[in-house]
Amino acid sequence: MKNGETRHVLVAGGAGFLGSHLCDALLAEGAHVVCLDNFGTGRRENLRHLAREPRFDLVEADVIGPLPTRLRADAVFNLACAASPPLYQADPEHTMLTNVVGTRNLLRLAEACGARFLQASTSEVYGDPESHPQAEGYWGNVNPTGPRACYDEGKRAAEALCFDFARAGRAEVRVARIFNTYGPRMRADDGRVVSNVVTQALAGEDITVYGDGCQTRSFCYASDMVEGLMRLMAHERARGGPPPGPVNLGNPVELSVAELVERVVALTGTRSAVVNRPLPEDDPRRRRPDISRAAALLGWAPRTPLETGLRATIAWFAEERRPERAAPLPQPRQREPRPVGMDFG
Repeated sequence: MKNGETRHVLVAGGAGFLGSHLCDALLAEGAHVVCLDNFGTGRRENLRHLAREPRFDLVEADVIGPLPTRLRADAVFNLACAASPPLYQADPEHTMLTNVVGTRNLLRLAEACGARFLQASTSEVYGDPESHPQAEGYWGNVNPTGPRACYDEGKRAAEALCFDFARAGRAEVRVARIFNTYGPRMRADDGRVVSNVVTQALAGEDITVYGDGCQTRSFCYASDMVEGLMRLMAHERARGGPPPGPVNLGNPVELSVAELVERVVALTGTRSAVVNRPLPEDDPRRRRPDISRAAALLGWAPRTPLETGLRATIAWFAEERRPERAAPLPQPRQREPRPVGMDFG
């Protein structure tokens, strides 16, 4: 709040799994939230509970194209892009353009509004890492011509754009490198390991494990990740000085895919069999964040134990399997969000 006025926050990709949780958290803090989404992978169901929220506006648009002229914001979160390999590989050209052209368009909006800008980057910028755990100073091991390059290289290019804008004094930027995140509102068909394993276990289907299951990931619950994003956006070190550099956000507890499957099987009581399939091309063998920078700058670390988060995620997917209850879905609103001053205190 500043001078009694409500802070306006734009969340690009706000209908997605993580974006919708971010919208909820911002509204809980008293902000007026504008969700911008093309619904390529986002879901209106994720916003159903906000259909009558007066401080929430939905704008249906693609960040690749010209942004609606009425958009104004004090802060811009860019979460616009499919984040799971099957979905971002389905249209690699659109994925690359979302990361490059879309980020450029949103940076220009932030520049015009004097808004602070946060780019949701990814642990995929480290590729199949040869350094473990991954710290922000590691430049990565990315295949620039492989099937995942549309996302990996697109996110790397988006980071470069952000820091170019910052060095030129055109925008005040933050870059979060997000590691594996899970929780309610994940798409059942997104191809990520948690959603795959949980939905297959609940359905009593064979649980698919790619490779031998020894590859590792680090799983961060959605509410912890949202807290990290909001703390990074609020961080003041960069005001009047250089940006803080990219910041890893994720859970440093490393777990093999086989161990994850064991946990889900135990929690669901499923009798599903485990079947192995070939490992996808360029799939990382190990993934664990070094979150020393996040701890030092933001005082942040994930707090949700894996079992707690898995129970909540399993319960959500179980509820999703029931017949859908009728309720109004949020529709785009035409009124113009008005610009107000920045205040991140």
